[in-house]
Amino acid sequence: MTPLLEVNSLSVAYGAIKALHGISFKVMPGEVCTLIGCNGAGKSTTLRAISGMIKSSGEVKFAGESISGVSPHTLVRRGLCHCPEGRGVFANMSVSENLDLGAFTRHDADIPKDRERVLTLFPRLRERLKQSAGTLSGGEQQMLAIARALLARPKLLLLDEPSLGLAPQLVQTIFQIIREINQQGTTILLVEQNAHMALQVAHHAVVLEVGAVAMSGPAKELAASDAVRKAYLGHG
Repeated sequence: MTPLLEVNSLSVAYGAIKALHGISFKVMPGEVCTLIGCNGAGKSTTLRAISGMIKSSGEVKFAGESISGVSPHTLVRRGLCHCPEGRGVFANMSVSENLDLGAFTRHDADIPKDRERVLTLFPRLRERLKQSAGTLSGGEQQMLAIARALLARPKLLLLDEPSLGLAPQLVQTIFQIIREINQQGTTILLVEQNAHMALQVAHHAVVLEVGAVAMSGPAKELAASDAVRKAYLGHG
């Protein structure tokens, strides 16, 4: 099977500081792949490099074609969507208008059906369609950010820190929804500080340490590894 995403020798530097040191990994169609690691390991930088938001060297292939140097808005049209850390909702626009923006690259007849799908996934958003996005709680803004990305109908969803700053109960809800999105056919590359939850939802995992791949493999195997348990799961 051809990987949906192939990252080969990806490097990123911020001035003199090297953030990524030639990392390589693959994401297969239909899976959830998670990047885990400590703060500063290069996880969010990896997503930003893949989606063309920052300059990088090396090669990134999406659906078999090189996308190195392709602009972010072109990648959205091709089916690669990035849901960034910090939610990034348009605070002065309504929930409904934020959702409309998710589908702005599309001109097909299925937009109403997809809109209904995300409102079924996130019933709380249905109750708040006319409300300004800036007045939503942190958890609701996270739901809106994911729903908006889904309305672009991505083949691959890059999801950066979806549980950041959320109450434990909401974290469970967000991860259940991530599982449902994946079961409905969307491939997901997930960056997540909560390694325990990430390894539960993922099929494959890549551990980053100071901008390099320390280990990778099936998520269940990594969750059972003593090194991973000690470093990221809080127990040996």
